[in-house]
Amino acid sequence: MIRTAGEHALLVETGALEVSHRLDAVLRARGPEGVVEIVPGPETVLVVAPGADQHRLRARLDELLAEAREQTPGTPSRPAPEDVVTIPVVYDGADLDSAAALAGLSVEEVIARHTGRELVVGWLGFAPGFAYLTGLDPALHLPRLDTPRTSVPAGSVAVAGPYSAVYPSASPGGWRLLGRTSVRVWDTGADPPSPFRPGIRVRFERA
Repeated sequence: MIRTAGEHALLVETGALEVSHRLDAVLRARGPEGVVEIVPGPETVLVVAPGADQHRLRARLDELLAEAREQTPGTPSRPAPEDVVTIPVVYDGADLDSAAALAGLSVEEVIARHTGRELVVGWLGFAPGFAYLTGLDPALHLPRLDTPRTSVPAGSVAVAGPYSAVYPSASPGGWRLLGRTSVRVWDTGADPPSPFRPGIRVRFERA
């Protein structure tokens, strides 16, 4: 379904993260004229096109969505699927011991499981550069803190539910902190300002 979102945008309901990634890739490669912003989410893609003919835009999005759905499952959503962002981590987070206890693992096992898989950027939200990384080892699917911290340092590496993330800037947060990285994942002076974009693979490694 495609819904109107405000005066200048349409929200495409894709029904699946993988379809959102494929539609996002198609739109960026050969999207309709007038599109100024594309924001993929877990099961949606927001397409912002001020001044565009909404009827024509909706028809084109219908075509591209059908194309994205028809692609074989597992088809790479990006033209350069070999790209992997490596994030070195010092595993000394404030919640590392309690996370291990909750998971029923040793601290070393938690680190091994966190570094043992390539994750995928699902979408960005909450704050500029904050990427929700999917594919986390199920043993590390841990609940958020009962009481969020008023400030989490930039560069903190954390888990919550089925996701992992790197805090791009100091902010409140309730995710469980496993460690920290010196990699800046949000830099307004860089081009692009974030190394993360939907569909990019991410690997954590022990610093």
